[in-house]
Amino acid sequence: MKKTNKKIKNYEKDVANFFFEVGMLAKTPRSGFHFLGTGEQSVAEHVSRTIFIGYSLASMEKNVDMLKVLKMCLFHDISETRISDLNHIHQKYVERKEHSAIQDIADSVPFGEDVLTILTEYEKRQSKEALIAKDADTLEWLLALKEEIDTGNTRAVEWAERGSSRLKTANAQRLYKSIMSTDSNDWWFSKDSVIQNKKYI
Repeated sequence: MKKTNKKIKNYEKDVANFFFEVGMLAKTPRSGFHFLGTGEQSVAEHVSRTIFIGYSLASMEKNVDMLKVLKMCLFHDISETRISDLNHIHQKYVERKEHSAIQDIADSVPFGEDVLTILTEYEKRQSKEALIAKDADTLEWLLALKEEIDTGNTRAVEWAERGSSRLKTANAQRLYKSIMSTDSNDWWFSKDSVIQNKKYI
């Protein structure tokens, strides 16, 4: 992606518009669930949990730029404010123009250079931070699939097995195995949970 050269004349107005734009992520559904047959999730919900996963993965690694990982997780789907969530079937028949969307978003805000730099590194998948952020993105999808498996969607089992092959880091691969062997309700009903101990009810 090329660097943005646009001079921002009205900082507050441009940032306000950016805030309204990212609000669209909460209104944009993740389209994979339509094909899975059950479940639903907005892009904003996906991004939110991806950030927590990225933080966790980065914390488990050594010599990692935590802020860079968090930025990658935060911005990795920013283009979907303009192009929506197009899964791999959709992308066979339409031109996504993700780079154009990212460039235009970057040109619209005073911190656009930072967004471009972080997403360019993320897309190359060469740095440790980029690999961790992508694994966080994948693990979020796998968590969502496990939640559907636990409510009876057997199709999600195959989807998870296929998706797990995308994981690159050892920590993400180990976490995937733990995710698949853990009931998604376990945190709620385990002996250590506040519900069981009735500390707050």
